[in-house]
Amino acid sequence: MFLILPTAYLMLGAFQNEAGEFTLENVTALWQPSIVAAYWISIKVSFASAMLGALIGLAIAIAIVRGGLPSWMRSATLTFSGVASNFAGVPLAFAFLATLGRLGLVTVLLSTVFGFNIYAHGFNILSFWGLTLTYLYFQIPLMVVIITPAIDGIKKEWGEAAATLGATGWQYWRMVVIPVLWPSFLGTVILLFANAFGAIATAYALTGSSLNIVPILLFAQIRGDVLHNAHLGYAIAFGMIVITGLANLFYIWFRMRSERWLK
Repeated sequence: MFLILPTAYLMLGAFQNEAGEFTLENVTALWQPSIVAAYWISIKVSFASAMLGALIGLAIAIAIVRGGLPSWMRSATLTFSGVASNFAGVPLAFAFLATLGRLGLVTVLLSTVFGFNIYAHGFNILSFWGLTLTYLYFQIPLMVVIITPAIDGIKKEWGEAAATLGATGWQYWRMVVIPVLWPSFLGTVILLFANAFGAIATAYALTGSSLNIVPILLFAQIRGDVLHNAHLGYAIAFGMIVITGLANLFYIWFRMRSERWLK
């Protein structure tokens, strides 16, 4: 009920005015250029962080499961990933500002030791790629945690059977491993997308209002003094629920397809 009741309240408020009467004005207002732009930026940030996080996380997961690394490496990586995947909000934003801000530790070291100023070459922690890089801190570990069981489900007998039939290593990965992992990979990418799309604390603490993404716009409508319009905020939240809901439905569908192979 902690999930259902607030969601129902938001959906109901999206179709009401200040007097509590039914209206479609809030939903139609979502087509304003500024709101559409906010959705589009959020989708791009979420997609970029989801794809990069999924690819890097998949490589790490394959390395610790099938890369012949010491057993303690897997345990340490999964433990760290479980913690890092839940590390977000103001502490994460502060950590990246202290590391890659204009006076951050890494920024100063690169400038002092190597004479390379990342800000002079176009990097900005308060920009699209800065926020995407910050999101990767919890996107990569989340990918590792979710995809590792799928990689564990690849049976050694499949590789032995492929080798017996004369398949090369590349043919085994292309015709066996990738098709089996593909539904899990796509499902996890969608889950990472939804995870980034709804994040607000990290983005707000890092960029403030300099980057117009949907969660920050929603916060301004619900809590702001200038842009305050609670019911428009409910409509913006309703749009986010629709997008993340569709993403999670696709995740469940891909997950069901992958579990057929992993049982």
